[in-house]
Amino acid sequence: MPDENELPRTNTPSAGDRAIQWLGVTPEASPRASEHRFPDGAHFRIEIPSIEGPGALAAVVAEAAARGTTVNRVSQGSGAMLLSHEELSEMARIGRDEGMEVSLFVGPRDEWDTGASARSSDGPAFAGRIRGARQLRYALDDVERAVERGIRSFLVADAGLLEVLAAAQARGDIPAETVWKVSAYMAPTNPASFAQLERLGASTINVPSDMTLGQLGEIRSVSGLPIDLYVESPDGAGGVVRGQEIGDIVPVAAPIYTKFGLRNSRPLYPSGIHLEADVIAIAREKVRRASVALEWLGRSGVDVVQSTPGAKGLGIPAP
Repeated sequence: MPDENELPRTNTPSAGDRAIQWLGVTPEASPRASEHRFPDGAHFRIEIPSIEGPGALAAVVAEAAARGTTVNRVSQGSGAMLLSHEELSEMARIGRDEGMEVSLFVGPRDEWDTGASARSSDGPAFAGRIRGARQLRYALDDVERAVERGIRSFLVADAGLLEVLAAAQARGDIPAETVWKVSAYMAPTNPASFAQLERLGASTINVPSDMTLGQLGEIRSVSGLPIDLYVESPDGAGGVVRGQEIGDIVPVAAPIYTKFGLRNSRPLYPSGIHLEADVIAIAREKVRRASVALEWLGRSGVDVVQSTPGAKGLGIPAP
């Protein structure tokens, strides 16, 4: 009898499979298929990152509609603190109308502060940390300010801040449906670190974009929490391009947010009107990359399901 945890392929062997068989090569054993799912029963969701304002979000919606692609989540990297009340409200409105999660980075961070260590040669290794009690207070105020405008999802890159936010949520100070998304700046590289972040209160956790199928399977063996993975990552995160692999990645790592960054594009943080044309063009190309990856997924014959708009568990903005 076939193993119930074999990857659920529905088609005959591809040309690539046949070529490997012809060569007499035995592929390495595949990790077992994940038994975990999103609350709606889906295996994967699509995320478009670095959507820095309402203009970029509107562009994502338009491009996705034109290509027939469902985008389940957008995320932003400059920080909620750099968006006006009106911009926060407009992003929340668009996300709510589309049944799409809108995740904003939590406010001040070490590399933008007065200290010099984060801008030293070793500084990038510590990006996203909260510096001192003053920044911690600003970060909590940043979340409160965005929550007041309807936002229900935030990127967190500091373990202490994550624990404090989860505690505030448990006390009822932050809406129960709010999602805490661990940023790529704090990406765990092993199952123990992943499980630790889950205990601190993470809702979804970004892992490095270059993790192998085996390493993803190891993480999945200790937790059913959603994994966030850059299927294509910006140059600063390694410039990995692996959209053609999602037919292999999704069954092993489910539930997973497949993120589409963009290699060979300019840095955008902190963003603003001076970069808006680039932000919008890059956002549109990321949606195109996602649509191409979905073509590869269809070609793979793997039987997996994507969440629909408004699915349970998404941090969709509130009225």
